[in-house]
Amino acid sequence: MSGRNIIKKGVIKMNSQKTDIYQKKVIPYFRKKLGFRNNLAIPKIEKIVINAGIGKKLIENRNFLEIAAVDLAKISGQKPKIIKSKRAISGFKLKKGAEVGLMVTLRGKRMNDFLIKLINIVFPRIRDFKGIKETALDQSGNLNIGIAEQIVFPEIKQDQLVKAHSFQINIVTNAKDKNQAKKLFQQLGFIFAQKQ
Repeated sequence: MSGRNIIKKGVIKMNSQKTDIYQKKVIPYFRKKLGFRNNLAIPKIEKIVINAGIGKKLIENRNFLEIAAVDLAKISGQKPKIIKSKRAISGFKLKKGAEVGLMVTLRGKRMNDFLIKLINIVFPRIRDFKGIKETALDQSGNLNIGIAEQIVFPEIKQDQLVKAHSFQINIVTNAKDKNQAKKLFQQLGFIFAQKQ
């Protein structure tokens, strides 16, 4: 069996896993526990946006943009878009049009694959992970997670790591509020930290 077929089978399995969780856990929970009558009204994840700020590090190392772009492409399965500064800020030694970050927007199959990987592989690999803080959820029902180092992703090998860098993962939902979004994430398998 070729490597391509193995990857395809893995992707199908991951996609079906997310679909199964949504069909078997999320929909029944919102219908029975929260009284939703229409499946289309049940909240769902619309997209995942991954951002990596590289402005300061790029000043120190001109190759950093390329290094970060390669890592982000490996992690997301999609080529990142380069974000440029809209204005000059002298205090930060920033010129208008300077490359300051990278961004990837995931939808559909790639979004589902990334979501399953995040829950089942990445979170367990984060040192001293005790759950996501509730403050990571905004009032619009979107989840904002900071990842300190890309090494927690299985695509980045320790012996191939060139430069450690952080990035932000924004999971955008169509939930009506923060409480509804939290219930959605919990049913999908996200673990939230216990309040002290």
